[in-house]
Parts: sequence; C-alpha cells; structure tokens
Amino acid sequence: QVQLVESGGGLVQAGGTLRLSCAASGTIVSIVAMAWYRQAPGKQRDLVAIVSSGGNTRYADSVKGRFTISRDNAKNTVVLQMNSLKPEDTAVYYCNAIIQVQPLYEPGNYWGQGTQVTVSS
Repeated sequence: QVQLVESGGGLVQAGGTLRLSCAASGTIVSIVAMAWYRQAPGKQRDLVAIVSSGGNTRYADSVKGRFTISRDNAKNTVVLQMNSLKPEDTAVYYCNAIIQVQPLYEPGNYWGQGTQVTVSS
C-alpha cells in the first residue's frame, strides 16, 4: 500500500509564503510523476503544478512565476514552494502521484488527504 502525506499548509497573509511537502511511502517501485492540485469550495479540483520523473515541470497559468514544484526522488517527496500568495490561492491542496507499486503492475493514481491553505487579504 502507498500513503501520501502532506504537510505545510496553514494560514498566511497575502504576499506571504508557504511551502507544501508531500512524502510518498509504502511499496513503491517507481513514481512516474508527482503533482499538486487544489480545490476551492464549490469548484473542481484543478492542477497546480506537476513534475515528471525526469524533472520536467508544468504549472497552471495562475501560479506561474510564483510557485515552484520540485521533487526529491531519493525521498519520494514533492515540494511546492508558494511565494507571493494571493487570496485566490485559498484552497485545499492535494498531493497526487502516479506510482507503480509492484513490478509489472500498471502505475496507479494516488492522492493525499489534502492540506488547507488559506490566504487572507
């Protein structure tokens, strides 16, 4: 079994900084990609940033230049550095990973439980 555990969420004023971390643990053969999604009340869950196993990154337009995603392959960890936070960044942030859990198994989609990020005006 695989667990994704997020940390780093909290309350911050506009313009502030938070760093989210997500660690994958359990039976892991390989991780194809790790990503952060967010979901505000009444809205769908949207991709914030993603990093592939090769280190390629992609960001939502709304966070480009402010957020940075990075991956520590040795620790099976993904970090989202969030700078210049805005009230519209307020959401529950979810860690996501595409993980192969056993040789010859197809990679599966795994989610963390989410961590609340609240940005006040």
